Amino acid sequence: MKKTISLLALAALVGVTGAAFAAEQGSLPRNYENWEKSKARVITDKKSMFYGIHYIYVNKKAMPAYKSGAANYPDGSRFVAVNYSIKEEGGKQVAGKKTMIVMMQRDKKAKETGGWRFVGFTPDGKPSGLDGKRDCFGCHEKDAKDRAFVLSRYAEFK
Repeated sequence: MKKTISLLALAALVGVTGAAFAAEQGSLPRNYENWEKSKARVITDKKSMFYGIHYIYVNKKAMPAYKSGAANYPDGSRFVAVNYSIKEEGGKQVAGKKTMIVMMQRDKKAKETGGWRFVGFTPDGKPSGLDGKRDCFGCHEKDAKDRAFVLSRYAEFK
């Protein structure tokens, strides 16, 4: 009986800790599909983490800085990228199954990652355990430091 109670207490603690970690990292915004959406971007390099077809959604807070190319994104600016596998239909490459979702959220307190939080999600929107510093920020720092770490450009968006 004591062992069962201890296991239940441990499971509850792990659940609370996991939820707190996910909340600290950021949750997938409701209705992000209603934000401005990019045209499809096709990455055919199978070695790329972003192999497939993806769309980027940009919230209203981020859009003015994104359009202007400025580096002054306000806190709360968000980008959500949704990746799909590639399938062939009628000789064309089209989006297949959803493979992952990633979010970049402006939070000036996130000093280690240039003032952004990077969060990964499974295709069904649950936290994936992605480590934003290790798995995301290195490329953003290398390829887009001069653009406030935002990899895509508005000119490529539409």
